[in-house]
Amino acid sequence: MSEFASQLATAIASTRAALELVPAQSAQFGELDDDTLVVTNRALAEIRRALDARSAVVAGEIAARSTRENGYGGLAQREGFRSPEKFIQHITGTTLRDAGKQVRAGGLLRELEDADPTGGVVPDDGSPIAGKLTVAGATPARPWLLAATAAVAAGWLSVDVLDSLARGLGDPTEEVPAEALADVATTLLGMLRAAHDAGGPADSDRAFQLARQLRDELDENLVAEREQRLHDARAFRKVRGPNGLPRYIIDPDIETAALVDDICNRIMSPRRGGPRFVDEAGKTWAKSVVDDTRSNDQYLHDAMVDLLRYAATADTSDTKRIVGTRMPAVRVLVAAPNLENKRGSGHLEGAEFPVSIATVGRIACTAGTIDIGFVDGQPLTLGREQRLFSRAQRIALAARDGGCGWPDCDAPACFTEAHHIDEWHKDHGKTDVIDGILLCRFHHMLLHNNGWRIIRDDTGHFQLIPPPQRDPEQAPIAMPSKSPALRDLQRVTSMGEPQPRQIHPPALA
Repeated sequence: MSEFASQLATAIASTRAALELVPAQSAQFGELDDDTLVVTNRALAEIRRALDARSAVVAGEIAARSTRENGYGGLAQREGFRSPEKFIQHITGTTLRDAGKQVRAGGLLRELEDADPTGGVVPDDGSPIAGKLTVAGATPARPWLLAATAAVAAGWLSVDVLDSLARGLGDPTEEVPAEALADVATTLLGMLRAAHDAGGPADSDRAFQLARQLRDELDENLVAEREQRLHDARAFRKVRGPNGLPRYIIDPDIETAALVDDICNRIMSPRRGGPRFVDEAGKTWAKSVVDDTRSNDQYLHDAMVDLLRYAATADTSDTKRIVGTRMPAVRVLVAAPNLENKRGSGHLEGAEFPVSIATVGRIACTAGTIDIGFVDGQPLTLGREQRLFSRAQRIALAARDGGCGWPDCDAPACFTEAHHIDEWHKDHGKTDVIDGILLCRFHHMLLHNNGWRIIRDDTGHFQLIPPPQRDPEQAPIAMPSKSPALRDLQRVTSMGEPQPRQIHPPALA
């Protein structure tokens, strides 16, 4: 262990010991008067900002060792993660979004370290600076953020606010050069420092709004440039909501925003005092919208989903050009005894939450069913008659594995490839479900390129064997199924041969 590593370990141990001196029982804090409680909260916030800054430095170093140039030999990649953000999320137990903030802030702090503070850019106290961009050291990629990064290093600005400023200010353009962004950053830091000194530091949302507002003022006469930038930034993203379900976020361009607004306004018009209808059909529709017992949010949600469903299932050339020839559908997995006895629950393929047996029955009534026979938890076989897994086997693998089999990977089954644990050519492996496992493309490539192996133990469960350079002992790592439906099957049919049933529209049969 190096001298610095030893000193660091001692410092971290001392920090932990000091933190343990602060009580964690709410009853004790309940004894504090209001002023002391607020002062305590502010002091803890300062400590957290300092810890976040140091965590960002570490995250930046991990990211630097996990670049694309390092390929599968990067630090995060060797540990089985496709990005440093996913690796840091795994280590810290935080959200992927927060891990991304740490990585971005870490990159900015590395740029700050490369810039010589004596060059007139970064004062030692981290106070706002003029818009000078000349540095004595290496030229940073984002010099307009140097002062804000220095404020994080000084401890009075949080990593979250730094990330908000970086997103709000954006990047320079021909019309808005880096010097102009640096002037805006100086103005913002002055406002934020004044708020901090007054005991009320701005939150990250407010910081983003201020940064965006000032940046837009620079672009006041650049309508076309802003429109193109927003068009290039358009996105449809899936994130995890606070209730555990996916949350879909659309970042539209200007034209799309106007279109979506118009659709929503038309749907909700009867509830929002829109124009009155004179024809009977319009009056009847408007009355049905007003009288509907669903809330505005619920009604709009259901209407937008119906529009998506109607568009996606329309048998037109335009629809097939967008979604392909296979009609979109939701697969539901349920143990046959549960369905027959109307007990227990079912599972939507790719979803974490179960659905009621009543919902399963409703889908079965309208869509029909396909039975998949399991023996000892393993469905269907093909032997060596063909190399590639059939579509029926892929459905069975998805029902059994529930997604990528790699530990800690959350890729759904639709983003995976079927892997032979005994290679087809080298090991004369069979194309049987019992010898196959689903892996996302990243982990499939990682397995083949970095010397990982997958075996099946005496109980039939898969185990991941790391390469010797990662674990000299090559201790097996369990690869439990992520399919809640299979757990249901095994629970309700612990003896005998389970008979799972998969339900989906006939178009997929």
